[in-house]
Amino acid sequence: MRRPSRLWAAAFVTAALFFPLRNAAAEQAAPALTVSLTTPAQRDWPETVPASGWLKPWQEAGIASETSGLRITDVLVDVGSVVTKGQTLVRLSQESVLADLRKQEAAVATAKASLSKAKANADRARQLQPSGALSDEKIVEYLADEQTATASLASEEAALDSEKIKLAQTTITAVDDGLITSRSADLGAVVSAGTELFRMVRQQRVEWQAEVSARYLPRISEGLSVRIDGADDNVIEGKVRLVGPSVSTDTSRAIVYVALPADMRPRTGLYVTGNIELQTSPALTVPETAIVFRDGISYLFTTGEDQRVQRIRVETGRRNNGEVEIVSGIDRSSKVVISGGAFLSDNDLVKIAEKN
Repeated sequence: MRRPSRLWAAAFVTAALFFPLRNAAAEQAAPALTVSLTTPAQRDWPETVPASGWLKPWQEAGIASETSGLRITDVLVDVGSVVTKGQTLVRLSQESVLADLRKQEAAVATAKASLSKAKANADRARQLQPSGALSDEKIVEYLADEQTATASLASEEAALDSEKIKLAQTTITAVDDGLITSRSADLGAVVSAGTELFRMVRQQRVEWQAEVSARYLPRISEGLSVRIDGADDNVIEGKVRLVGPSVSTDTSRAIVYVALPADMRPRTGLYVTGNIELQTSPALTVPETAIVFRDGISYLFTTGEDQRVQRIRVETGRRNNGEVEIVSGIDRSSKVVISGGAFLSDNDLVKIAEKN
């Protein structure tokens, strides 16, 4: 009875040793992941210059009072108001100006009367001069009075025009179409000449003042296309309007002024990034999902006929529409794992998904 027990024990030990080895072998042979493959695509992509900077008004206009000593009686717009050229923004008190205007109109009427009298005397003197009825001294006096009255009337009329201008200045209007961005006009305040009451963005035009490295300046010119990463992941298309004439001695960077589309009115004061597009050049690209980052290094997984993956270190370049340029590491014949590389290790066995 002891011998069969030993045989059973030996069989049990043999089975215990055999089955784990077989399971380990099965696990090693099982695919680590089911993956989809792609081959790198050849694209024509523009070379880009990275830039960053502020969204600022294309031009700002200050709206100020041209007269002084008058009180603000009406404020018709506020910050954020869209105004048109010539639109009334502020009214000033007119009582004192109207009084001065009426006074000057009376002075003009008096000057006209004086001129009429002087002209009549001068005409009479000219008629009587040949007869000798008037002395030469009197004739000269009448002619001089006519000239003086003429000059006096011109002076009073000029003063009347000045009073009319002052009356017009009591209505402060927009100097151009635009958007009001600041206001210092307060109802009841007495203004001084030159006091700024509003500031506006002319024609609501906003531009991007992009800072770029000075080494790119020889390749940047007016009219180049620009892609700006706006708020909420919106991409704004623009054009280079002007390349700044100077370079900062502190940062070795220059400003490139980028015009935005007329219908694009993003908020000013935002700091955004973007790219200035230069000439196009070939690019070998793969989907961004194929890139695996480990320890700050970019990798791709490729596979061969044995369906085992190889981890390849690559150098990346430009990015566009969900694709990334591969500068070195693979060629067009490589079969690249599209996604899931984060779960793979070098030499893993994978299952290739069938293409639909």
